[in-house]
Amino acid sequence: MESLAREKFVPMIISAGADRVQMIRTGDRSFCVVTEYADAQAAEKAQERIAEIRTGAAEDLPMTMASVSAGVVFANG
Repeated sequence: MESLAREKFVPMIISAGADRVQMIRTGDRSFCVVTEYADAQAAEKAQERIAEIRTGAAEDLPMTMASVSAGVVFANG
């Protein structure tokens, strides 16, 4: 699962307009994805393609997407 995520899905998300993608293991069989964009406009522009990528991921990986969240970064360290 990790190699497929690294080799297939991270490049696809980057090609949709993301500046950075982090896939974070949260358990033995779970992970979360944090995707960063240059700005809100770039994020909005990418959403149709991101939805297609999510659909493909659900078909290729033994996973169920639990939730989707979005927001604007207001602090960074």
